[in-house]
Amino acid sequence: MATRRQNYRLAKIHRSYTVPEVARLYGIHRNTVFNWIKEGLQVCDDRRPILILGRHLFEFLKAKRNKHRHTCAPGQIYCVRCRVPVAPAGAMVDLLPKTATTADLQGICPTCEAMVYRRVSVARLDAVKGILDVRLPEALQHIGDSSSPSVNSDFKQGAKNHG
Repeated sequence: MATRRQNYRLAKIHRSYTVPEVARLYGIHRNTVFNWIKEGLQVCDDRRPILILGRHLFEFLKAKRNKHRHTCAPGQIYCVRCRVPVAPAGAMVDLLPKTATTADLQGICPTCEAMVYRRVSVARLDAVKGILDVRLPEALQHIGDSSSPSVNSDFKQGAKNHG
């Protein structure tokens, strides 16, 4: 079974291919190659057999692959359902550590309300987060990070310990 996205690097740029050779190279049907020609894949001339220059095949498949690529700017996460990079709702995301060096940013898409995720390097977190408010899950927050004092104490706030 063929892959949906063909590896454009398989085409040798200094070689010419016939339609059956292209089909065999990518493991696809001949009609797919004819559809590519209708979509704009250049051929050498209108004669038979139809010849396709490797450089044209390489450029066509590379452009076809990159047409749907979206890079996320700082503060954006790619929504799979909407198929576009979005800023999470309320500019809030949770940081979910995966390994010592990587973590996931988890937020909500403001358009379709689906969960959106972005894998980030912890070292590059400041560059990726942009204006997002990044929160750690409560299980990972340390006692010293909390704004309220610990309730498990014998001392009263403001009282001096004489002893």
